[in-house]
Amino acid sequence: MSNTKSLLKGVAALGFLAALTSTSYAEGFAAGDVAVGEKVFKKCIACHAVGEGAKNKVGPILTNVVGSAAGSVEGYKYGKSLAVAGEAGLVWSEEEIFAYLKNPKKYLRAKLDDKKAKSKMSFRLKKDKDRNNVIAYLKSLGTSN
Repeated sequence: MSNTKSLLKGVAALGFLAALTSTSYAEGFAAGDVAVGEKVFKKCIACHAVGEGAKNKVGPILTNVVGSAAGSVEGYKYGKSLAVAGEAGLVWSEEEIFAYLKNPKKYLRAKLDDKKAKSKMSFRLKKDKDRNNVIAYLKSLGTSN
């Protein structure tokens, strides 16, 4: 009986630890609203295109970006730092996009452990809710996984 209690306590502790880890992984990350995200995305259309027939602009096409490997849009010339991150295995999960959109240069510097890393993208979405909503919108356009 004591082995069963110990096992249950261990499972409960692991569950608690997993819950703590998942909520703190990307501070502020939560499910967003697709319709609101589509409106927020209008800030992005000067540089990015989405949907059928979209073409690369100053930034790459973002259709199916969620779950895709960083630096993988065909025909787009990525900056050196983002290309290195992609070669190192960076995948655009919702959490990674959330962190990147807050401050692309700071994100790449931390991700690559390179204080000289740069991002071609200077635009930032500072509000958590805006990032969450844009991610929901991008996810609604399709995913790579």
